[in-house]
Amino acid sequence: MKPSFLKKYGTHAILLPVSILWVGPLIWILVTSVKTRVEVFDASSGLLPQNFIWDNYPAAMAVAPFATYMANSFLVTGSILICQIITISLAAYAFARLTFPFKNVIFSFFLLQIMFPIYAIFLTNFITVRELGLLNSLPAMVVPFVASGYGTFMLRQAFRQVPTELSDAARLDGCGHLSTLWHVYLPLVRPTLVAFAIISVVTHWNDYMWPLLVTNSESVRTLPIGLGLLAKSDSGADWTRLMAATVIVISPLLLLFIIFQRRFVDSFMHAGLK
Repeated sequence: MKPSFLKKYGTHAILLPVSILWVGPLIWILVTSVKTRVEVFDASSGLLPQNFIWDNYPAAMAVAPFATYMANSFLVTGSILICQIITISLAAYAFARLTFPFKNVIFSFFLLQIMFPIYAIFLTNFITVRELGLLNSLPAMVVPFVASGYGTFMLRQAFRQVPTELSDAARLDGCGHLSTLWHVYLPLVRPTLVAFAIISVVTHWNDYMWPLLVTNSESVRTLPIGLGLLAKSDSGADWTRLMAATVIVISPLLLLFIIFQRRFVDSFMHAGLK
């Protein structure tokens, strides 16, 4: 009983400070977004506001077109995710199950792409997008990310764990490569797909640098750019309005995580990611 007691409550004793460290900034953002500007810098006013000032949210929405920014963020992130799921599925299936010349050499290039930091290829990507005439448009934020070496590697490893007897049986039933991929492989590697989707959505929803480089008008900007411009225009003085805008930016992903947290955790556990 004693070792079990120590194991149970010892784990909680470690996790509790870590969880407070993670949740603390979120609570501070939420509380600050409904305070008055005076209460933010008045230490005697306490943690909670005396009156909840919900007008900070309409005020933040009035300063910048956050509805347009949010729609653009959904379009860009969703388009990237759909394109990546299609391209990495096809590429991973080819690398895992097909035989063709220079397969290992080509796959080595995919691994090499993972090793380069994204900022190292910003210049070449910018020149390519400019030559295609896509600057200052939504496709400019999507095109450089339609493929993913990391996703291809993840899915290839998952496909290699699927027994070949299943694909052989599908072939005997008359399935081609695409039918085998759709009906056999993709359902069996769903946890890996979900884990990759989470990583992709979080990465591109919060991306700031690339959208800033390729856009220069409000009609095509995304939420992180809008939040950065709001912080710059306020020079950091109006924290209540800035925190209200921050809540607007993070709320979609936060709600998504709260609703599907069990499925997210299961997907990461099955995919072997931490």
